[in-house]
Amino acid sequence: MSFNFNISLSVLNHLGRNLYRNFITVIGEAISNSWDADATEVRIKIDKDQRSMIIVDNGVGMSPDDFQNKFLKIGYSKRKNGIVRSKKGRPYIGRKGIGKLALLSCAEKIHIATKTNSTEAIGGVIDNSELDKAITDDLNSQDYILQSVSSEIISILDNISQGTVIYFENITDNIINTIDYIKKLIALNFKFSLIDNEFSIYINDELIGVNLLSDLAKDTQFVWIINNHTEPFLDHEMTGFAPQETIKIESRLPIKGFIATAYKPANIKIRGANDKITLDLFVNGRMREKDLLRHIPTARIVENYTFGQIFSDDLDNGAGKDVFTSSREGIISNDVNFIAIIKEIEKIFKNIIEQWDTLRRKYGESGDPDNTSLTPKARKAEELFNQTIIDMNFPTEIWGKRGKQKKQEKVNPVSIWVHELASEAQFNIPSYSECFISENLLRKFITYTNHPLTKEAKDSANKWKSRENLSKEAANISYQVRQSNEDIFYLDMDDLANLIDKAKDGSTKMASLSRSAIIYKPLRDSVGHTSLLTDVAKNQLTAEYNNIQARVVKLLEKLDNKDSE
Repeated sequence: MSFNFNISLSVLNHLGRNLYRNFITVIGEAISNSWDADATEVRIKIDKDQRSMIIVDNGVGMSPDDFQNKFLKIGYSKRKNGIVRSKKGRPYIGRKGIGKLALLSCAEKIHIATKTNSTEAIGGVIDNSELDKAITDDLNSQDYILQSVSSEIISILDNISQGTVIYFENITDNIINTIDYIKKLIALNFKFSLIDNEFSIYINDELIGVNLLSDLAKDTQFVWIINNHTEPFLDHEMTGFAPQETIKIESRLPIKGFIATAYKPANIKIRGANDKITLDLFVNGRMREKDLLRHIPTARIVENYTFGQIFSDDLDNGAGKDVFTSSREGIISNDVNFIAIIKEIEKIFKNIIEQWDTLRRKYGESGDPDNTSLTPKARKAEELFNQTIIDMNFPTEIWGKRGKQKKQEKVNPVSIWVHELASEAQFNIPSYSECFISENLLRKFITYTNHPLTKEAKDSANKWKSRENLSKEAANISYQVRQSNEDIFYLDMDDLANLIDKAKDGSTKMASLSRSAIIYKPLRDSVGHTSLLTDVAKNQLTAEYNNIQARVVKLLEKLDNKDSE
């Protein structure tokens, strides 16, 4: 029995073979066909060395009439006459009747054999080189006859009562990927088991299950669950999924799913491929729109950590128009329901952006530098503090362990103390830097202006030198501690301020560094002695630091004006 395409070959060329470029889409169309055929399993075997792939399902199969007038009729839809579900009640994935053309795009020859429980196995071979010649010769589709399928291919169906086998011979080099990569993407992109747990996918005899995503599950730090969504990926027993924080979100739209962030951007990169796991939209178990965030770019760092899955079966409930692109690799962008989903995800993600920064800092990680809840200075101080704690090898309980913790696990009190110090470090660390800068600014000013040291300043320097020598003797230190032993480096803020800009006769009506030094010293000493400051003291220390800096600038301006006269 001979078979031929039921469409113009030139249209077939443009519509099919040039339309599909994603290998996962090609496999996806085969899996979707098996789903629509009420198969309970689809088995895929890939041989990289032989550049071949065999896909076998135990679906209802095709009679000779079905093969000619349905499979080879491009544009034939299962949904005509309002039928939107299979006999088993599964929602049909196929719609336009052109998805089968994806099969033509990835191999030199495609062998197809099929049978029903009441008909013998039949099929044909599509040879792309011969198809090219037929198109060049402008043959009618009736004149291009498929080659007969071999008995070897037909024999693959011997052990099942019905089903279909597709053998891809000489897969295109630029499509084949690592087997592990393909397995992981199939596990990510097809969620049919959420609808019917009797549908199984095997690749090279391995059942594709959520266990393939265990690394991703364990690398998930925070998760936002939308409308109480549940699925195996979120189950600790199945994947080890145990984020440090789980937040529930209610949405007014009929959507479900989760949005998650990983510990590191590298955690959502797929090994062996220049690709990453993204926030994707699923319809009736199949991924239909990859990377929703590209529709709502925020240019915020959290995007590099984000992945997830949103489920909206209402986009294809059988009653409305087809919302999928011809390539079946996306959703038509101007569909009103899709636009509503994008707007809802945008609103949810804006809240996630703010929450993510707070959560990351809570667990000792760097957050979002564009978040204005902290000043850049305080944020850097907090990051320095956190890194210092890591370098000091403090217990991991400080920020919470990865993985599931026992409910009655005793927390090391050191972790509590360190956690309490973290917020104070936001002020004390930069304050120490400010004190360091303030006093050394005055020393720089004295050196720059060749300001002579008074007897009072020299006496003070000698006093501190003598104390230092005694301390070094007691500590058995013979080497030089300070970079310079010049007197100026032994003067404190009071000495330096009085030397440069002392208020005349203790005046309280004229600006001077000595007046600032009086307020500054006890605050500076508290920071220098690693004490924690009150909020009032923090504000005062910051104000005096700014005042000292401004005063030095003004003194320099006076000198410049005097020199120019």
